[in-house]
Amino acid sequence: MKNSLIILCFFTAGILIGIYDLIPDLPGNHDISLYVLYLLMFLVGVSIGGDSHAWDVLRKANIRIFLVPAGIVTGSLGGALLAASLLEGMAVKDILAVSAGFGYYSLSSLYISNVRGEMLGTLALLSNIMREIFTLLMTPLLVRLTGPLAPIASGGATSMDTTLPIISLYSGRDFAVISLFSGIVLTVLVPFLVPFILSF
Repeated sequence: MKNSLIILCFFTAGILIGIYDLIPDLPGNHDISLYVLYLLMFLVGVSIGGDSHAWDVLRKANIRIFLVPAGIVTGSLGGALLAASLLEGMAVKDILAVSAGFGYYSLSSLYISNVRGEMLGTLALLSNIMREIFTLLMTPLLVRLTGPLAPIASGGATSMDTTLPIISLYSGRDFAVISLFSGIVLTVLVPFLVPFILSF
């Protein structure tokens, strides 16, 4: 929860800095967010490539473990399609792209901002942060009502890091491995799936 509150504080600080125009324009009209996106993509690759535990989980995984992230992708995008039928004035691909962030707010929101504008990027950021906060707060209830896989699905990509401790605590250590695996798969999918959806 502390990490989520820190992120919200930085987000609020960014809004205030933007409103009061406290950062001067750089010469040459450089788009800083594009370079930040490149750096973030590189760091994601380094963190996944350097995590030997993550690769051990992948090597030892039974093929059925892939059903968990596959179900999360299907459920998230299916829910987005359902929401698209209720939300007028928004393109279906925009709603799908926001949903395809799977809780990975930093990368998905930055990419969406660069491609579709800051309004949709902000929506992606808030939507994916809310997914993480919901998982952190509601995991005990989710486990009690719908079973140990529910918080893994709710956490999405965050189930490999920020929401992993609470998932392990309430779902059990056996499900921590599934949670880690699912989070890794979804994290790897986001930088491919979001651009793919927005390319149509």
